[in-house]
Amino acid sequence: MEWDQIASKVAPYVVKIETPTGSGTGFLCFYNDDKNLCGVATALHVISHSDEWQQPIRISHLHSGKEALLKETDRFIYLNWETDSATIIFPVGDLPFPSTPIPLLPIEKPISIGNEVGWFGYPGIEPYTLCFFSGNISAHRADRKAYLIDGVAINGVSGGPVVYSTDTDGVQIVGIISAYRVNRLGADALPGLSIAQDVSYFHNVIQHVKSIDEAKKKEKEIKPAQENE
Repeated sequence: MEWDQIASKVAPYVVKIETPTGSGTGFLCFYNDDKNLCGVATALHVISHSDEWQQPIRISHLHSGKEALLKETDRFIYLNWETDSATIIFPVGDLPFPSTPIPLLPIEKPISIGNEVGWFGYPGIEPYTLCFFSGNISAHRADRKAYLIDGVAINGVSGGPVVYSTDTDGVQIVGIISAYRVNRLGADALPGLSIAQDVSYFHNVIQHVKSIDEAKKKEKEIKPAQENE
């Protein structure tokens, strides 16, 4: 699949995330079993201040022009400081996400060095325009659960999905943009590397939400049985 085709497929899943102190990017990660709640994945540093101070978070689905303004009571956030990862869970409401999320890359199949990946986000220099970037995997840091990518990450793109595509598996999300490390070893600031956290934490959150759904199903099955005794 060519990058223009991948961009058309991924765009409906991507959102702009705005807080009183800044902005970033996120993407639909999963639904609960009833599909009345959704999980939007992003970088923790995008929403950490608002989460700590119970401030509103605006989720804008600019692909459709719809948005959701989430007060502290309207959302639940799973977060992990080690991987700079966060998942915002909230009612789907009017946000017209596709019915099936893009699959996450399996944890046991990291992307090899040299493969090309692309990422999407709303950069600060074009804050309401979804932009596409691409580069090659320079290294996989298993100890940091991260990839180093030969490509640029601009403020505002943090939390944006990093995607990879093969003829066999199609488009998969391999991580989120977390930071850009500039090369400051010389007298000037030279091009550096982007850092993308992998999707391992999001796999954990999805599994946790599934276990909650399963527990609720069992509870519903037990109650009628008890009432008939």
